[in-house]
Amino acid sequence: MKSQATEPMHAAPRSAKSPTTEPMHAPPKSAAKAPIAESPKSAPANPGDRIGVSTDGRRAPVVHVVGFWKRAIAACVDLAIVIPTAMLVTFLASKVSGVRLPSEKLRLLDIDLWIDLVLATDPAIVMGIVLFVAVGLTYLFVFHLLQGRTLGMRLMKMRVIDVYGDRPSPARCAARCAGYLAGVATLFLGFLWMGFDSEKRGLQDWLAGTYVIRG
Repeated sequence: MKSQATEPMHAAPRSAKSPTTEPMHAPPKSAAKAPIAESPKSAPANPGDRIGVSTDGRRAPVVHVVGFWKRAIAACVDLAIVIPTAMLVTFLASKVSGVRLPSEKLRLLDIDLWIDLVLATDPAIVMGIVLFVAVGLTYLFVFHLLQGRTLGMRLMKMRVIDVYGDRPSPARCAARCAGYLAGVATLFLGFLWMGFDSEKRGLQDWLAGTYVIRG
């Protein structure tokens, strides 16, 4: 009898059961590409505190923004400086230009004064308004650029910084001046907003990307 040949049984390839072929799951891309600014931060101690990001990407120290009333006092001090200066400049300009400044129209209860203010018909009043705005904006721009604060802010121990904690650049100082004009044009609502904003920022701060902090 012929022996029946048996076919050899082939063992299953080891690679089928090898654990080394299991795919490795890559970490989510969102975790690998998270920006520095979105990294976890400790919560501020007070509602007025703010944590910024410095120019080199490191977390800036906690700063405390100044509220509405202290900024209002600083603004009053600045006005006490700007108004007499603007009056002096207007007086000198009237002597040079020959425009007469009628003292009888300086009474606040005179209806003619307010009509001339609204209609801008009196050359003396128009010159006074233009020079007052020019002196005020020059005062704000120069002191913000050179010192990061006005004399009123210095008295109240506060200063202006940008989003990186640095002194405002010339462009930001110019934007703040435009914000002051816009705040007046909105019947001072741009300034009153500081009392309701969580970061105590007015219209001039939002336009320039600045904060007013203690220091």
